[in-house]
Amino acid sequence: MKLILKFNLVFIAIFLIGLGAAGYISNQLLQQNAREEILQNARLVMETALATRAYTSGQVRPLLETQMKYSFLPQSVPSYSAHEVLNGLRKKFPDYAYKEATLNPTNPRDRAVDWEADIVNKFRASPDQGELVGERDAPTGRSLYIARPLQIKDAACLPCHSTVEAAPKTMVDRYGPANGFGWQLNEVVGAQVVSVPTDVPIARATAAYRTFMTSLTAVFVLIGIALNLMLLAMVIRPVAKLSKLADQVSLGNMDVADFHVRSKDEIGVLADSFNRMKKSLVQAMKMLEE
Repeated sequence: MKLILKFNLVFIAIFLIGLGAAGYISNQLLQQNAREEILQNARLVMETALATRAYTSGQVRPLLETQMKYSFLPQSVPSYSAHEVLNGLRKKFPDYAYKEATLNPTNPRDRAVDWEADIVNKFRASPDQGELVGERDAPTGRSLYIARPLQIKDAACLPCHSTVEAAPKTMVDRYGPANGFGWQLNEVVGAQVVSVPTDVPIARATAAYRTFMTSLTAVFVLIGIALNLMLLAMVIRPVAKLSKLADQVSLGNMDVADFHVRSKDEIGVLADSFNRMKKSLVQAMKMLEE
């Protein structure tokens, strides 16, 4: 097996091992960064909803208390305001979703569907759990969701949701007496659920991974070509030429020219050794002839 073939086999083995290790590590990092970006987007939407709820509860609701005696205004309800604000966001980003999924809601649009009900029941089973993160298949593609429990921690919420008799008449007239009652203090009644698409960040991570691997492969190929050219010029060709001269000398042809190289490396040392050996052989042959 020729030296250059051995060299290339070793180089290809190192290349494949290095490419595989770099590919695995970079893919893991890129996918992790994409997931962190998705989580950051989801938490941003969640914090927007919480800020809207706080603003409605602290500043909008007190201004509407007088009108609420004559007509129920859903704009005074924090969950309603959060939904409306984030529904505006969905006009430009339809894959983003926010819902205050409730098992027994006053507003029918807040009723939890099957997978949301499962999340609410998990919170009910573990009230101290502050957040759930998961993925699911949505109609628009893969989606990541963040959920936080809706727990009745303020007794001021109970008059509207304890019994029909205690609830404001205007609210009962609007939504009816069938839903949204029987809530108790410290009970988990629902969950705030934010869903964000994973397709775009994952696609960007995949594209970056492909670009990186393509670039890395191209760099390895260029390095391999450069090393092969260097090996040919600095080792293979001088050694091959020296081998031919040695064959001639071994066959008794002492008239071959000396082997000269300009380098002072191991090849240069070998060439000097060969030339001295040839001169010694010539002198020895002359002495034998005398």
